[in-house]
Amino acid sequence: MRICMVAEGSYPYITGGVSSWIHSLITNMPEHQFIIYAIAAESKQQGQFKYALPSNVVEVREVFLDEYLRVEGEWGHRIKLNAVQKGAIKSLIGGGKQVDWEPIFEVLRNNKLKNAADFLMSKDYFDVMSELCVENYDQIPFTEMFWTVRSMILPLLLTIREPVPEADIYHAVATGYSGVIAALGKHLHNKPMLLTEHGIYSREREEEIIKAEWVKGYFKNVWIEYFYTLSACAYQYSDHVITLFKRNQEIQAELGCDENKISIIPNGVRIEGFQGLDVKAKEEPIWIGGLVRVVPIKDIKTMLHSFQVVKHEVPEAKFFIMGPYEEDMEYYEECMGLVEALNLQDVVFTGSIDIKAYIGKMDILALTSISEGQPLAVLEGMAAGKPFVTTDVGSCKELLYGVDDDYGQAGYVVPVMNYEQIGQAIIQLCRSERLRKEFGASGLKRAQDKYSHDAFIDSYKALYQQYGGRDNGRNRI
Repeated sequence: MRICMVAEGSYPYITGGVSSWIHSLITNMPEHQFIIYAIAAESKQQGQFKYALPSNVVEVREVFLDEYLRVEGEWGHRIKLNAVQKGAIKSLIGGGKQVDWEPIFEVLRNNKLKNAADFLMSKDYFDVMSELCVENYDQIPFTEMFWTVRSMILPLLLTIREPVPEADIYHAVATGYSGVIAALGKHLHNKPMLLTEHGIYSREREEEIIKAEWVKGYFKNVWIEYFYTLSACAYQYSDHVITLFKRNQEIQAELGCDENKISIIPNGVRIEGFQGLDVKAKEEPIWIGGLVRVVPIKDIKTMLHSFQVVKHEVPEAKFFIMGPYEEDMEYYEECMGLVEALNLQDVVFTGSIDIKAYIGKMDILALTSISEGQPLAVLEGMAAGKPFVTTDVGSCKELLYGVDDDYGQAGYVVPVMNYEQIGQAIIQLCRSERLRKEFGASGLKRAQDKYSHDAFIDSYKALYQQYGGRDNGRNRI
C-alpha cells in the first residue's frame, strides 16, 4: 500500500511532537510505502531534514509557503468564472464554513491559468472582492482589504496548484494547509482520506492571530475565519477522523465535523525504552527539566518565570530546557535575554539531545505550553517514572489525573501562563521525595496500561487496511 502523509510545519524538518509521531508510524510499518508531502514555511528549509528517512519513504514532496513572495500576477485579464465557481471563491474569502471546494480546485488547477497570482489579479477576482467588501466589510478601505486577502490566500492557492502524488490513502496530520492538500488528493485520485488531528489547528491559529502584532485589529477576524474554513475542508473530505482524547473529539464535533467519522486513538510510548536509564549522582541537587522545543506556543518564558519562583525557595535547584531552539531564533534570543534580566542562575538550554540520556537524571519535569494535543513529552516522562507539572492544555489533565482508573495522581495540572502556581507546584515536589516517587509510579502504571505503543501502531495498521484495501474503502466494515 502507498500512503501519502501530508504534514505541515513538522516532519521531517522539526524534531519531537508530531514529527516523532510520524516517524514512529512509518518505521513501524515497513510493509507499506510512504510519500511525505511536506509543507514548510520557508524555502530555506529545503532538504534540511532532521530525521534519517526510513527506507520505506519512497518520495518527499517539499512545498514552501513563502513562495508567494516571489510570484507576481498579470493584471486585468478575465478567467470567466461561472456562478458556482464565483460563489465558492467568495465563500472561501468570506469565511464560509460550508465552502464548495470542488469548483475552487477546478479553477486553480486549470491548465489555462498561468499561475495563482494571475488569478488574484484577474477582473473576476476583483469583482468577487468588490461584492464581498460591499456586503461584509464596507468599513474597511478596499485597497487594504484587497492586498491583505491576497497575501492571506495566495500561499494556499499556490499550494493547490502543486502536483499531488498518487497514493492509496491520503493521510493528513493536521487540518489547515495539509488538510486541504489531502482533500485535493482525494478529489484528484478518488482515494480515501484520513485525518489525524493532534491539537485543534484552527483554535491554535486563532490564539496566534489574537496575539499577533502584524495583523491589524479589524483584520484579525478575517484571518481567524479563514483558518476555520480550511479546517472545515479537512473535516468535510475526510473518510475517517482520528483524535487523541475525548475533549478534542467534542471540539471537532462543535466545529462541524460529523461525529460518526471520529474515533480516538491515543499516542503510545515504548515503556521498555525508558527503563534503566542513567541517573544523576545522589549528591546533586534537584534537577528540573522541560522536554520541549523553544517556540512561543510552548511558552518557555512562563517556564523561566516559574523557575525564578522555585529558585527563591529551592536555591540549589538546576533547570534544563531540553530541545531544539533553531526553529525560532528570535524567540530563543528573547528567552536568553529573559534569563539575563531575571538574573536566573543554573539554567541550561541543551539544544537537540538524546532524551534518554537526560530524562533519567531529572527529578521533576515541567510543561508550560499554551496549547497541546496529547504531548509525547509527558508520555515519555511518565514512562520514565517522573512526576510532572503541566499547564491545563490538551489531554494533560487526563494523563496526570486519569479517567476511570485508580492509578492515582501523576503530577500537578495548573492554569496556563500562571508562573506563580507552576512554581509553587514544582516547589511542593522539590520538598517531598515521597511525593515524587508516588507520582512517578502512578504515571508509569497509567502509561503501561493505557498508552501502549503497540496498541497505537496496531490501530493505525487496521485503519490503513480498512481504507486502503483493494476496494479503496467502498465496502468498509
